[in-house]
Amino acid sequence: MSETMTPRDIEAELDRFIIGQADAKRSVAIALRNRWRRKQVPSPMREEITPKNILMIGPTGVGKTEIARRLAKLAKAPFVKVEATKYTEVGYVGRDVESIIRDLVDTAIKIVRDEHLVRVRARAEEAAEDRLLDILIPHPVPKSGPVSADQNKQGNNSREKMRHKLRLGEMNDRQVEIEVQSSPQMPMMQVFSNQGTEEIDMKDMLGGMLSSQSKRRRMTVRDALAYLQQEEADRLLDTDRIKEEAISRAENDGIVFLDEMDKITHREGKDGDVSREGVQRDLLPLVEGTTVNTRNGTVNTDHVLFIASGAFHLAKPSDLIPELQGRFPIRVSLDALGEEEFRRILTEPENALTLQYAALMATEGLHVEYTEDGIAELAKLAVLVNEQTENIGARRLHTLLERVLEEVSYSAPDSKEKHLTVDAAYVRERLEGISKDEDLSRYIL
Repeated sequence: MSETMTPRDIEAELDRFIIGQADAKRSVAIALRNRWRRKQVPSPMREEITPKNILMIGPTGVGKTEIARRLAKLAKAPFVKVEATKYTEVGYVGRDVESIIRDLVDTAIKIVRDEHLVRVRARAEEAAEDRLLDILIPHPVPKSGPVSADQNKQGNNSREKMRHKLRLGEMNDRQVEIEVQSSPQMPMMQVFSNQGTEEIDMKDMLGGMLSSQSKRRRMTVRDALAYLQQEEADRLLDTDRIKEEAISRAENDGIVFLDEMDKITHREGKDGDVSREGVQRDLLPLVEGTTVNTRNGTVNTDHVLFIASGAFHLAKPSDLIPELQGRFPIRVSLDALGEEEFRRILTEPENALTLQYAALMATEGLHVEYTEDGIAELAKLAVLVNEQTENIGARRLHTLLERVLEEVSYSAPDSKEKHLTVDAAYVRERLEGISKDEDLSRYIL
């Protein structure tokens, strides 16, 4: 649990998936631990302690987003990643910045709902079994007189035998007819207000005015059981409690990752664009702390952690408006990636790309083995392509590996070959055009 993890533990956990960038990992590890610390502080001091928001500065593809995403996963916290350039100043048509918080609450509701589903799963499964058994073993109507104890015992024995078969999957393919509920399909509607625009599901607006329609459908026992389990689980869930808990989770544990912050500065702004400074001023209340109205209730952003990022090639953090600069007191620079980092990225993380491709090919019965010189060649070519074209950091490795393994990915289902060694010679053969032609855009997009 993240509550018991020290900053050192958190950094070690991030090291499992992300190579290098120790300063950034250290900053987010402290930020996460500070959330636990704040919860241990008694009121009213607890309410006064606000998150120290972080600004990550570094080129694309060096791990900024991945650090924030892994941190949120580690903390089991609601997390949204947004591009600052997608938002417009109040008064213009487009997404308003408050929709960030609405998205955060939607994410929190999904997290909390899934947690509640786990708690009611056993009861839902049993209730679904009972409903299905009622269909499979209809209760006979006695011709006259009450049902005897022997008849009742015999019926129970028959029911339990059928339940046992059901759990073993012996009846999965049998056809059964059940009643299913269907709600009318309603479109999404875009609502304009002085806060901007928001997409609203008409079903949510009309609520109880819409009546569900039931109809009988034939399906397999396997599908019927899955449907009834979901229906019973929905019935057992307390929707109001889920919303209340989700809002609390969003307020106290939510993480918002604001990407492309450098693109909304004066220096990056282009003539004719909607005012970049206006978007910054709209973001300011969210980061400072404000109350946002959502369809699930009001959300206070005082304790939401904001992690902003940008390449800041042409612009500088000082080009942001002073008020917004002050709300990101922690600045951390991420290093550009070189040949050594690429080599480590290909081999060390638990979800390394080489391991992902090997797992995919294993499903076809093909064992893929990477040699040290093959990995080194891939790393060297990634640096070469990044230098001669657009530098997209570690994302270049995806493109290169996809091209290296393109032929085997295509032919694997029909091939009798069960082993592939990806060495330097194989990499050079598959990427021969890259080393011979300087117009790399013909080979790597």
